[in-house]
Amino acid sequence: MLFRASAKTVAVMALDGSLFLHLADQFVHMHGYRPSASEIRSWERSVPVLAAALNDAGLGNVEMMLEYALPLNSKRADVVLAGVHPVTGDPSYVVVELKQWSQALPHEDDPTLCHVDAYAHPVLNPIEQVRRYCEYLVNFNGAVAEHGHRVNGVAFLHNATEFGVTGLREIERGGDGLLFTGERRGAFLGHLRTRLSDKHAGARAADDLRAGATVLSKQLMSVAAEEVRERTQFVLLDEQQVAYRMVLNAVEKAKHADRKEVVIVTGGPGTGKSVIALQLLGELYRRGVPALHATGSQSFTRTMRKIAGARKREVQDLFKYFNSFMTAEKNSLGALICDEAHRIRETSANRYTRAALRTGRAQIDELIDVAYVPVFFLDEHQVVRPGEMGTVADIKAAAAKRGIPCHVVPLDSQFRCGGSDAYLRWVVRLLGLEPGGPVVWEPDGRMQLLVADGPQELEAFLEARRSQGYGARMSAGYCWRWSPEPGPGEPLPPDVVIGDWARPWNLRGDRSVSGAPPAALWATDPAGFGQVGCVYTAQGFEYDWSGVIIGPDLLWRGDRWVTDRTASKDPVFKKSTPNDDVDRLIRNTYKVLLTRGMVGTIVYSTDPETQEKLRELAGGVAAREAVPA
Repeated sequence: MLFRASAKTVAVMALDGSLFLHLADQFVHMHGYRPSASEIRSWERSVPVLAAALNDAGLGNVEMMLEYALPLNSKRADVVLAGVHPVTGDPSYVVVELKQWSQALPHEDDPTLCHVDAYAHPVLNPIEQVRRYCEYLVNFNGAVAEHGHRVNGVAFLHNATEFGVTGLREIERGGDGLLFTGERRGAFLGHLRTRLSDKHAGARAADDLRAGATVLSKQLMSVAAEEVRERTQFVLLDEQQVAYRMVLNAVEKAKHADRKEVVIVTGGPGTGKSVIALQLLGELYRRGVPALHATGSQSFTRTMRKIAGARKREVQDLFKYFNSFMTAEKNSLGALICDEAHRIRETSANRYTRAALRTGRAQIDELIDVAYVPVFFLDEHQVVRPGEMGTVADIKAAAAKRGIPCHVVPLDSQFRCGGSDAYLRWVVRLLGLEPGGPVVWEPDGRMQLLVADGPQELEAFLEARRSQGYGARMSAGYCWRWSPEPGPGEPLPPDVVIGDWARPWNLRGDRSVSGAPPAALWATDPAGFGQVGCVYTAQGFEYDWSGVIIGPDLLWRGDRWVTDRTASKDPVFKKSTPNDDVDRLIRNTYKVLLTRGMVGTIVYSTDPETQEKLRELAGGVAAREAVPA
């Protein structure tokens, strides 16, 4: 969170203006960039109104936790009020979503969405938004995990009239999410008094919530079976829920109106794209809508089949590849969920494709044609191979060519990298994927970043984390040749050699050899730790601790990065691949590798000058100096 104090103190600081300077300074420290003018304006206009309401209700000693960061997620609740319940004497919390809207209308097809003049697209109904914040907090904070009744949510639209927002209340039910306007300020104060005592300070309850153990993110692979069939493992927040609802609404419309629609969901690592994809598949499956999940990744698809279909064979058939639809009948599916869509290829044909099917037809066209609602989840910064062309522009152009409406939903919230948007921003600036140049990492309490002095230290540090119960993997740029797969019982060839340290690459095949898991399970099978993963086996997966070896294909020289294509041993780079493409793909490769960790990343470069730059940018912290979490 950015700040906490009693309602009395917040009111005083808001009056003299010091509160907003403090919030802005803390925001810069935590996120690495300045808050927008609209964000500062919302603090100035909404926080004093809430603080005044609390003081008028006699609740000046209630603790206000401003911009409270949800665990393992970069989303922030506007305010969490901490106090003591007036009847039970237990800790009591009220999550408050503040809106400056004067009016809002419910979406005609779905009351959990609404329309506000300031936004071009539908947004989440604030009642649904705060209800989900409460549910997420209970799911991920040990202080309230067994006491869900202690958390309550309200949306306070202090500028709105009853007439302007009355339609939003259609989804109110019970007391798990209520809406109050400025016109009903008295009712709002009355509700707060039913949840918070005017006789006790809230500091201890706030301490308890802050100290509540974070439940580590439920890893996608370990819950996929329940996710597909029971859909209770994850709570979707804000734009995640908007994306989910927009796809379901599009499917319903298509079914009744016999028309197609394309939906593109964009977001960086860990923004929940695959979580939404799985929830959609499960929901459509239960609704009887013919739907399939497809990716361009053998590792990802095979892992989904293995885990999600462990108890039910037919579930495995829901997971396909992008090149599975060359002969499919048009509109034979209600929906096609294309996960990792940045891996879409120019065509589905390969060297094994029958001559009769080598039509040159674009893979994007096949994916759009097969379903009434094709849905594409992608991150353009994860394109790591020549010929991958799953971009927003490519998909929109293919849809426009057919006269099909296309909607783009951006995601912001991170579940990976400990929910640290500061770390993700540090990575993209480090690699020059966004303007501004590299900056020194400032620890934000969510993600740990360390630099190892050598591969031995990197591996030893990760092994120590594994002994503490964390998951860990080592990965590297594709800078070492890959020996042929060994025969049964033969040792794995130690291809990744750095000085007197040598380890094998992960396996390439679909069978286990000498105790190492097949390629598709390297990221999820504990036995994968002994091998070094490449980008193609790491992409799409996550683990607690990520060890990354930067090879000689990416070097820091003087004041900039230099990529050396001759140092890459990746067979996908041909002589005909332009230098600019190789440069972009190598940078994207390291972006993927550096964003697999959920708790921390430890990095090492084989190049001395690059290693020194990493030490400087990571704050000079070496693995041997770090205190494990």
